[in-house]
Amino acid sequence: MDEPRVSELFGSASGPPSRGRGTAAEQNQIPGGGGSLQQGVHAEGSAAGLPSSCSAAVPKKVKNTKSKYRSSRNLKASNNPPYNLPPAEESINDNNPPFNLPPEAEEGNIEYKLKLVGPTQYRFEHLATQMKWRLQEGKGEAVYQIGVEDNGMLVGLSEEDMKSSLSTLHRMAEKVGADIAVLREREVDYDSDPPRKIAEVLIRKVPDDQQFLDLRVAVLGNVDSGKSTLLGVLTQGELDNGRGRARLNLFRHLHEIQTGRTSSISFEILGFNSKGEVVNYSESRTAEEICESASKMITFIDLAGHHKYLKTTIFGLTSYCPDFAMLVVSANTGIAGTTREHLGLAMALKVPIFIAVTKVDLCARVTVERTVRQLERLLKQPGCNKAPMVVSNTDDAVTAAQQFAQSPNITPIFTLSSVSGESLDLLKVFFNIIPPLSNSKEQEELMQQLTEFQVDEIYTVPDVGTVVGGTLYSGICREGEQLVVGPTDQGQFHQLTVGSIQRNRSACRVLRAGQAATLALGDFDRSLLRKGMVMVSPEMEPTICWLFEAEIVLLFHAKTFHKGFQVTVHVGNVRQTATVVAVYGKDELRTGEKAVVLFKFIKHPEYLKVGAKLLFREGATKGIGHVTKLQPVSLYQPSRSEEDEV
Repeated sequence: MDEPRVSELFGSASGPPSRGRGTAAEQNQIPGGGGSLQQGVHAEGSAAGLPSSCSAAVPKKVKNTKSKYRSSRNLKASNNPPYNLPPAEESINDNNPPFNLPPEAEEGNIEYKLKLVGPTQYRFEHLATQMKWRLQEGKGEAVYQIGVEDNGMLVGLSEEDMKSSLSTLHRMAEKVGADIAVLREREVDYDSDPPRKIAEVLIRKVPDDQQFLDLRVAVLGNVDSGKSTLLGVLTQGELDNGRGRARLNLFRHLHEIQTGRTSSISFEILGFNSKGEVVNYSESRTAEEICESASKMITFIDLAGHHKYLKTTIFGLTSYCPDFAMLVVSANTGIAGTTREHLGLAMALKVPIFIAVTKVDLCARVTVERTVRQLERLLKQPGCNKAPMVVSNTDDAVTAAQQFAQSPNITPIFTLSSVSGESLDLLKVFFNIIPPLSNSKEQEELMQQLTEFQVDEIYTVPDVGTVVGGTLYSGICREGEQLVVGPTDQGQFHQLTVGSIQRNRSACRVLRAGQAATLALGDFDRSLLRKGMVMVSPEMEPTICWLFEAEIVLLFHAKTFHKGFQVTVHVGNVRQTATVVAVYGKDELRTGEKAVVLFKFIKHPEYLKVGAKLLFREGATKGIGHVTKLQPVSLYQPSRSEEDEV
């Protein structure tokens, strides 16, 4: 990502939200293009650095409004082309060579098998062990491509061989405690009779002791774009009545119900069982029942859309470490208000993003098409360099989920309605298939480190006491574990004992790195806690600082950025005002310029780590960067109460 170019997304967001007409750049047609959005798209997709397997996701150059469109990794032209493309005139020539997959990777959760017909017992045991390895790599999920050679050549199988191979695959899955679901079967373009097919199969572990795959999705978008309503429909299993009934269960405060606007961060869950079926509240399940029956859990982080709650939205993005972000855009208003700013925030924090265009039931088709074209134009700007991919059928949803995880440039676009239910199934298919970004090795390395838990929320629960919510950044946390929490205003850390642990509102004995949970701390004094603290292992000897250096890019500033300027700094779960003590090598900074800056917190010291992503803001001023150097106050200091005990 070209960080200085991201500033284009923030420049127009400094003032009050616009009224839905979009910017002048969005309303004008592409120069020299005669109004055709497809002209020059192919070149832009190449410039975005797409791998060869993804190049087909970008529409080719259109001439005389006719195109031959072939969606990526599809063997035939799509019957339902995206909104912005005219229907294909004809299928791809059968004499063309088949579209091949990339060669099989030794690591990862994708396995190619030519055929699995009548294996010997020794071969079957080897295949089952191999499946176990792929499931471990995918944190409980794996994808098998049947009828494909290891080099990616699509050979295909006869119907009889395919049936036998799927039967063997089912036996293998049973042996390792998993289920299978055929995602799609495709014919290979060979002149064979009968036709030969390949199959794409999802293998998923049956849930065991709460070790389900958990993905966090931050929900962004302008106010009144339908974020909370969409989440209500997905998680409750009932369509909206057009007046916001579906979102009522998501609101946390009375004023949110009265105004219909989210002002706080709320969490909702959507589960999928080992067969790929949706598990939600539609059958009056409790959260505990959903966790018990789900093999994969999508945790939605519902963030505020209104500009005055921007600090809450930024905190949700930086603190809760979302795997993906869903930008919700209303079809009838288009790119309005904070839409561009939220997109810029997600890109600045390098969170992969996909788009849901809602309220298509309120608009004529031409209005939906215009909104999609606006989004495509925005995504293809030099500051974004994204390749939009409109999802119009199940096959597109499967392709989008796989490519979205493989290439950060692919941006799927869904057009749906929370009232009529249009295309909601495609979004569920996408969530069901989308794989985790990190592999098992990265998680194992984090689990080997000392315990570090970020405190994001603090509660007092009757009969339980003080409870903190947050994310375990590294290590393993168990019930009864001794940790230290801080830093306090004086830079001290206090000892505490972890009581019970809950994940997604159900009891959990062990918490692993990367997982979010709430920890009960018993009678620990709540007044000693605040958001932004960390709970770490005493052996870590945590380092705290007042002063730190960061390499920054100034995304937007009306005048100049200089020594003495005060900004609100976001680093992970830390959110505090800091003063610019020095700008090294320069007297002042202007929009788009880079520099190393020395910051000083004004209220209390914080626990930071070198390399952590940083985002700062003050009114219209916004910038991003990363921490390069810390000036520690001191190492771990015991509190007075602990010294007295000694």
